[in-house]
Amino acid sequence: MYARQVAATLLLLLIVGCAARHGGAVVDTRAKPVGVGGTISGTVRAVGGEPLSGRTVTVIDTKSGATFRVSTSASGGYTIQVPAATYRLEVELRGGDQLARQPEQTNVNAGDLDETMNFVIGR
Repeated sequence: MYARQVAATLLLLLIVGCAARHGGAVVDTRAKPVGVGGTISGTVRAVGGEPLSGRTVTVIDTKSGATFRVSTSASGGYTIQVPAATYRLEVELRGGDQLARQPEQTNVNAGDLDETMNFVIGR
């Protein structure tokens, strides 16, 4: 009888110990994203002003070559957060497209919002 009580007590302590373990801190071991410096946003439109949705805008760090991509929304707009650096921007062109207007290179600092990085595409 005494052996059963000891076994039951040990089992109970093991269960409680395991349950308490699950309530501990959770450690995220995944790779952390690069610190965000600022935001670049703009629109992609046709020469006539129509928004061009589903176009890929690529933001390229001029020093490191790191690239960031985002797709335009139904309104032709895009927004992307990037680390502080100097960037050039490119937009996806499709059969017969030509750039009528492309934004200049931009320097993004912590907290910046460069919101006029607009593209115009003609045929």
